[in-house]
Amino acid sequence: MVRYLVRRLILLIGVVFIVSIGSFYLLHLLPGDPTAVILGTGDTPANKAKLFAQLGLNKPIWEQYFVWIRNVLRGNLGTSFISQTSVWSVVKAALPIDVEIIVLSQILAFLVAIPLAIRSARRPDGPLDRILGAGSFTLLSIPSFVLIVLLVLFVSIKLGVGHTGPSSYVSLSADWIGNLESLSLPAITLGIGSFVVYYRVLRSDLIATLQEEFITLARSKGISARRIMWRHALRPSAVALCGTAGVNIGGLLASGFIVQYLLSIPGLGYELIESVGLSDYLVVQGIVLVVCVGVILINFGFDLLTNIVDPRIRRE
Repeated sequence: MVRYLVRRLILLIGVVFIVSIGSFYLLHLLPGDPTAVILGTGDTPANKAKLFAQLGLNKPIWEQYFVWIRNVLRGNLGTSFISQTSVWSVVKAALPIDVEIIVLSQILAFLVAIPLAIRSARRPDGPLDRILGAGSFTLLSIPSFVLIVLLVLFVSIKLGVGHTGPSSYVSLSADWIGNLESLSLPAITLGIGSFVVYYRVLRSDLIATLQEEFITLARSKGISARRIMWRHALRPSAVALCGTAGVNIGGLLASGFIVQYLLSIPGLGYELIESVGLSDYLVVQGIVLVVCVGVILINFGFDLLTNIVDPRIRRE
């Protein structure tokens, strides 16, 4: 197990290094000029050249990268060109919002997907299985930005539920109930997409597992169907679910960015889109790097969880 962890950590460091290079170079291809925003009416060639030298933008791009990555390794993500605040302070204030939305959405998704997948797997092609299959395909076809608009129209405007509309975010420290209300619609939106994926993956694996010989043997011994499902069938069927969850949660960050921006929730997505519009490269680079590292760590964590659920993967 130790050798496996060491190999995975070395691979993890290599992937983070490659991602940092790719994100840095790609972001410098974005259109726009941060000096034009900073200088405003004083945007003259002389002032622009002086500001480029102060910001280090007149150096070769490879030299800019090494200056940036050296500062990152020291825990310094840089300072915003526009607001003159540290990038880390922006990330530190926004990241907990993203984490909270993802945690809430995944709790909802697992609480709904696992019981329904078990019910469907017990009677494949039954009435409930057909209804859930049609419903899951329908939900899968609705984009997250459309779903959040429909939820806002129904919950916030029609039902008049407080703290659920645009610009209604309430911080956790100010009011935890208001905070849950303000993040409920984003969590439900992302949770619905996750539920569909988890339900279909677990249902398919459970149906296949219930046809295995060891399940037939357990039935012949008189073990109850409930015990067979929860004790013998669910664990081997959860391997694919763990891998799917790791990939899906990483993808939720992108979907969450759109939802955050539509509702003006000050998470990483909102800050990222605002910074792209202002050509604030250091903020964009810092957020992209943090998100990429977060996705890699999430997948690494679920990879370890998969090995715990099924140790045969580690031996292979």
